[in-house]
Amino acid sequence: MATPSKTWMITGVSSGFGRALAAAALKRGDRVVGTVRKEADRAALEALSPRHAIGLLLDVTDEAAVPRVFAEAEERTGGIDVLVINAGYGLVGGVEAASLAEIRAQFEVNVYGAVASLQAGLPYMRARHAGRILVVTSVSGLVGYPSLGIYTGSKFALEGICETLALELEPTGVKLTMIEPGGFRTEFAKGSRVYTKRVIDDYDTTVGACLRNMEGHAGHEAGDPAKAAEAMLLVADSPNPPVRLLLGADALGYTRGKLDAQLAEIAAWEKVTTGTAF
Repeated sequence: MATPSKTWMITGVSSGFGRALAAAALKRGDRVVGTVRKEADRAALEALSPRHAIGLLLDVTDEAAVPRVFAEAEERTGGIDVLVINAGYGLVGGVEAASLAEIRAQFEVNVYGAVASLQAGLPYMRARHAGRILVVTSVSGLVGYPSLGIYTGSKFALEGICETLALELEPTGVKLTMIEPGGFRTEFAKGSRVYTKRVIDDYDTTVGACLRNMEGHAGHEAGDPAKAAEAMLLVADSPNPPVRLLLGADALGYTRGKLDAQLAEIAAWEKVTTGTAF
């Protein structure tokens, strides 16, 4: 068998985009280090390709474990070419209904865990003056949607960090792309979704309606995770990858709609905006 052309490290490969991407990379002969939280998921990953798949147990909220696992991945592979930050989940419920504990837990995984993984992988890539980073955010990192406010906030935060990091990385040879999917048939609608314990009836026509819409579409989303994986392979292989890549016609529609409305609002209030100077 030919030598793997790329070595990947993907956080969260037990299901969804992480699983689809790991399978696609392994299918073309690449090597994949994938992090999971359960031994059964580690074994399932390695069964896909006993020679080229390495499963490592990791909870991205374990601050001490993250750099240790990344060091092990580097040592066992000789160097990671593509780092994919994918682990995360979605808190569903109204902003007012969410407890501070639920909010902190959401940010702990989606923001702090993601940044810890970035900080653990970057020193190796910078030393080699090469590397690709793909950060799976969401169209929710660009557009708000009732019932996903806290999840959206975590993705907005991650997008802001990554947009800045991409600029900081320009002299290093390391390139970063944010992957922004719309609705795909992944585990987000099942095990990766957590609901707020509190529900406020006054928000039924906004939060409640949007929640019912999401639940009605669960399992019927237009997006194919296998095709998303192929798109991510293209980004990793491109000599000039985008800083952002929307995935799905719905993601494109939501984003264009927001940008058009935002530009119109800016124009409507431009005199007020520019009238604040001395």
